[in-house]
Amino acid sequence: MKIALTLIKRNIKLFFKDKGMFFTALITPGILLVLYATFLSNVYKNSFLAGLPAGFTLADGVINGLVGGQLVSSLLAVSCITVAFCSNFLSVQDKANKTVKDLKISPVKSHVLSLSYYIASLVSTLIICLCALALCLIYLAIVGWYLSFLDVILLILDVLLLVFFGTALSSVINFFLSTQGQISAVGSIVSAGYGFICGAYMPISSFGEGLQIAVSFLPGTYGTSLFRTHATRGVFEKMASDGMPKEAIKGLKDSIDCNIYFFDKVVSQGAMYTILAVTVAALVLAYILMNKFKKKA
Repeated sequence: MKIALTLIKRNIKLFFKDKGMFFTALITPGILLVLYATFLSNVYKNSFLAGLPAGFTLADGVINGLVGGQLVSSLLAVSCITVAFCSNFLSVQDKANKTVKDLKISPVKSHVLSLSYYIASLVSTLIICLCALALCLIYLAIVGWYLSFLDVILLILDVLLLVFFGTALSSVINFFLSTQGQISAVGSIVSAGYGFICGAYMPISSFGEGLQIAVSFLPGTYGTSLFRTHATRGVFEKMASDGMPKEAIKGLKDSIDCNIYFFDKVVSQGAMYTILAVTVAALVLAYILMNKFKKKA
């Protein structure tokens, strides 16, 4: 246990001392928040206004709260995965720099080494993503705050769950990487592609029917939907109290993926949590088995 803790501390310190990995991970939430708030907020706002029932108006604060909820949920859904990949690249760098060979020469068991990388990546990602969540909450407080204490707790829970998912996914993928070139390639693919397939950059409801069905099989889709639901729940309650028709509210929820459909059936929040939890367990098990198999080989 003492050796594992020493390795975990070593990996966390190296990650935060490595300016390349740290700033790459840290800059993602910051840049996304600035880009979303600067360029996408007006697009989302105009889209929501166009979808309102004829003759029905909402206060600017309500619209801004809804737009803000969609923006921060997109940012958090992407950051929990991309930051996990950045922090987990330390294990690949150690392989590329041959540092891992030096560690294996010492009396450190392979499973302890693998566990130290996983936990260190998990802790580093959580630190950055919780800081990103704090930034998002400040942003919502400025543009339109409709979150309850329960909503904030659920958003924290969503961050924890998505970070576990992102760390497990990156651990499995990074297991096969061993060079700096591979790190760059995978980092670019994840940064550019994940936001689209999880519905963060563009709502899944705007995809074609075939693509909607395809992404409904991806766990990340449900992570984005959970963030959407908890970041906008208070806004929709306010809309209902202001007299907005239920059909219009349902249409808005569908348009921003608060409601996810699996073959025309709405997926409940309980089912979303279950899908993500089972996926995390399966990925962690796969990571353990891969390291065990490699040890035997």
